[in-house]
Amino acid sequence: MNVERFCIKPGSRLDWKDHDPDATPGCKSKAAAAKPLLANLERLLELQEQLFAQSERALLIVLQGMDTSGKDGVIEHVMGAFNPQGVKITSFKVPTPEELTHDFLWRVHKATPGRGMVGIFNRSHYEDVLVVRVAGLAPKAVWSTRYAHINAFEKLLADSGVAIVKIFLHISPEEQAERLTARRDTPEKQWKFSPGDLKVRTQWSAYMKAYQDALERCSTGWAPWYVVPSNKKWYRNLAISEILVDTMSRLGLAYPPPVEGIASYEIPPAG
Repeated sequence: MNVERFCIKPGSRLDWKDHDPDATPGCKSKAAAAKPLLANLERLLELQEQLFAQSERALLIVLQGMDTSGKDGVIEHVMGAFNPQGVKITSFKVPTPEELTHDFLWRVHKATPGRGMVGIFNRSHYEDVLVVRVAGLAPKAVWSTRYAHINAFEKLLADSGVAIVKIFLHISPEEQAERLTARRDTPEKQWKFSPGDLKVRTQWSAYMKAYQDALERCSTGWAPWYVVPSNKKWYRNLAISEILVDTMSRLGLAYPPPVEGIASYEIPPAG
């Protein structure tokens, strides 16, 4: 699978008409995806072990998307391949009173992964140019300056050894309606249902415009955005696993060399 087809090239324009959320390029069926997905998950575990052992780089995965787009599902079915000891998942919700006394990136910087670690953001600092914009929580004079701050922040992370992958889970409004209905009508899913999601749905166009601006302005060589078709969950998982394998394979990861003369060491009897 050519993952570059999902990448928003720096400085390019994003037209949603060019991104079909129902598309499955490179794979025709769920059955055909099973074997390559399993191979990718096994490879991700190996690459993560090398990342941890080498302890020179870090990986930050940013997940964004409309409600029901599958952020939790991706964490379970793709990032679940990682050893949980080397992973930190952060879900960014409404800022606390303390967080609001600082700049908008203060709480985000604290959550970034250290060397050897994988960080996963379930929603992220991009909420400050998405919901803040659409819901009118700050004037344009405030949120419009944040694209440059975000790019500078991500450049700082990249210069410090953090590889950044940002993924937009692209679903259609029709698919979202089906998933919201399932949440409403299925007892074991009802805990996920929020009336607030219905209001956000009425603002679909405004959110897609906000996402368009964010992805166009903040897809960079050091922190690219990928638009992944996500109507079909099996394809979403395969595509994201491919993106992560591709990213990590280019980090120069390797196991550190063993201690000198390792073969000469004899294991003594237990005392």
